[in-house]
Amino acid sequence: MPGTTATHDVELIRPGRGGLGGGTSGNGHNGGGGGGDGMGSSGGAAGVPQRTYITGMTVGLGGILMFFMALVSAYIVRKGMPNSGWVPLPVLPRILWLNTAILIASSFTLAHSRKLFRGEDESGFRHWWGVTTILGFFFLVGQIIAWGQLVKAGIYLDGNASSSFFYVFTAAHGLHLAGGIIGLLTVLFRPTHRLTRGTATEVVSMYWHFMDGLWVFLLLLLTLGR
Repeated sequence: MPGTTATHDVELIRPGRGGLGGGTSGNGHNGGGGGGDGMGSSGGAAGVPQRTYITGMTVGLGGILMFFMALVSAYIVRKGMPNSGWVPLPVLPRILWLNTAILIASSFTLAHSRKLFRGEDESGFRHWWGVTTILGFFFLVGQIIAWGQLVKAGIYLDGNASSSFFYVFTAAHGLHLAGGIIGLLTVLFRPTHRLTRGTATEVVSMYWHFMDGLWVFLLLLLTLGR
């Protein structure tokens, strides 16, 4: 039916129909059914291939990785300098382990949310996506509590090189994680269409899981490399 096909194509590329463009139907029958994750599709308000956003996030994560590896290299070099006066932190705040458990749990809730999204369970998707967002907030609050515990113990940013690196590592990661929370909130509350909303969940999930793994690595470095 040529008339139906023409209408469908126009719907996919029409501008102004949501932040990410795409099909309209919540149940995926009108442009979204075959593109729940937006993988390899060419929808979007400006006709940008959905894979472009995935590639862009991959490149961005590479840049973030290089930034943190530069900090890690500086940490290792500074610690290994002769007569550096390096004084290891006496003990890391115990709440960091709770924070780690919270962040790992958030990766599982996020994965479950995306599974429900692919199954077209909108309410379930929004619920678990929201749980992931809340866990992210809990993690940031826990990091602030950890800093407060160090301050009460007399360990400050400028006290010693080891404490300085602790604050820099945790603050840099916290700022990047806050960006992930903004992404989670954007997907949760910004109205988008089915096709490219799937791409949005894919991109945000990539970022969030990366932040999760990065934190585990940093915690091991700060624990075993003190």
